[in-house]
Amino acid sequence: MRATRRLFTGQWPILIVGLSLLAAFVLVAAGYWRRGALVMAIAVGMASALRLTLPEDRVGLLAVRSRTVDVATTAAVSAIMLYIAWTIDPLGTS
Repeated sequence: MRATRRLFTGQWPILIVGLSLLAAFVLVAAGYWRRGALVMAIAVGMASALRLTLPEDRVGLLAVRSRTVDVATTAAVSAIMLYIAWTIDPLGTS
């Protein structure tokens, strides 16, 4: 119980991002491509914002490389996903 609590308190940033990405994949699987891509862009942007604002001892598994590289990479991926969400053909979905 204590180990589980410590895991959740120490890794909450990646858990929030992971749950957001899971929601995006559910939307894509349900046929809502644009909404799924938008939620993916938001989730990756959230990862970028969390990596930028949280101190090193609180960021958990979001820290892969240096802060600059992590933020630049995730912000670029978020922007690309946002562009895809904006331009993708809805194929009859909203």
